[in-house]
This record gives sequence, structure tokens and C-alpha cells, in this order.
Amino acid sequence: MTGGGSTEPARSGGAGFAGAGSAEVRVGSTTNGLQPVSVAERPLGAGVWQWGGLAAVAVAAVVADQVAKHVVTSTLALDQSQHVLGPLSIHHVQNSGIAFGLFSSATAIVTVVTAGAVIWMLVFFARSGARHPVLPAALGLLIGGSMSNLVDRVRLHHVTDFIDVKWWPAFNLADSFIVVGVAILLGALIAADRTPKPPRRTLDVAAR
Repeated sequence: MTGGGSTEPARSGGAGFAGAGSAEVRVGSTTNGLQPVSVAERPLGAGVWQWGGLAAVAVAAVVADQVAKHVVTSTLALDQSQHVLGPLSIHHVQNSGIAFGLFSSATAIVTVVTAGAVIWMLVFFARSGARHPVLPAALGLLIGGSMSNLVDRVRLHHVTDFIDVKWWPAFNLADSFIVVGVAILLGALIAADRTPKPPRRTLDVAAR
């Protein structure tokens, strides 16, 4: 009290109101109960580290596949086979289609579709590369495997396959990288769906 009947506004150390008809507004708060106090946003586009990881995995996949194909074509004649272990053998064959010998009579269409898929994956990664930590590795394998086979189709008009397990069409390392990349993506999606999400906390402004 200061005399003359005037009162000093009450100060609140916690949540609440300073007095009848007046609301305490703090730094970072809002008088609109429907407006969120703050929204923490994380950029989803790929950053330097994501692009570096993607490039490293993709380049490694291309180099590994191209070196393996070079060794096979330099060592084995076309359609020649070398038994390794059990049902596994190295069998030098040519494939003008996609993975596992599919669509072998549509080389031009396969080339265009593969190029389009690689471009789409790069655009997707640019926009969402930071969304999940497995994306650089998974898309790196997908892009690297696709690019290695695409280079062969453009340069040789066919792809060299050499991994033969008898009960499945022959394939190469690039095909394996593509399958592993897809498996990683599916595994990440399944794990994300099974991870329990914490309940969202809401603030009932009207109750206060």
C-alpha cells in the first residue's frame, strides 16, 4: 500500500494472473490460447553430412560393382562358369533387362526408367535427407547400384551378371546393393511404426 487507496500490481512467481481483469504476459508467451507458444522446427532437407554420406556409399557401390564385373569379364568367357561353394558359382552372363533378368527385351525403356528413378531419388534426398539417419546409406546403395547398371546399359547396351545360386536368375553386386537398400528402408519404416510415441501435452488455457 502507498497511501491514497492505490495498490501496487501483484507479482506472480508462477503461472496465474496478476489481478482481476489483467493477465500476466511473459516473454515468449502469447495472449492467444489457440496459438502455440513456440514451435521447434528441424530442417528435413539433406545437409552437408547427409550428402557426404550418400556420395561415399554410392561411389563405393559403383566402384565395387564395376571392379567385380571387370574381374569376371577378364577371367571368364561369356557363359563360362566357375563353381565356388555349394549352390554358389560365378557364371558370366549378359542381361539387357533390369535386376534378375527381368524385361530383357526393353533395354531402352529400362534405361530411361532407371535414369528417372535416380533423379527422383536425388530430389527426394535433397528435400528429406535429414528425416531419418539411415537415408544416406539406404539411398546411397540404391543410387549406386542403379547408376552402375545404368552406366553398363549406356556403354555396353547390356549388364554383366555373374552371381549364380542355381535356384534364382543370375545377378550382380549392383542388384544386391539395390535389394539391401530397399530392405534398409523397409526396416526403418517398420521400426518407426512400432516405436511408441509419447503423448502430446496440451495446455488448457480456458481452465486457467
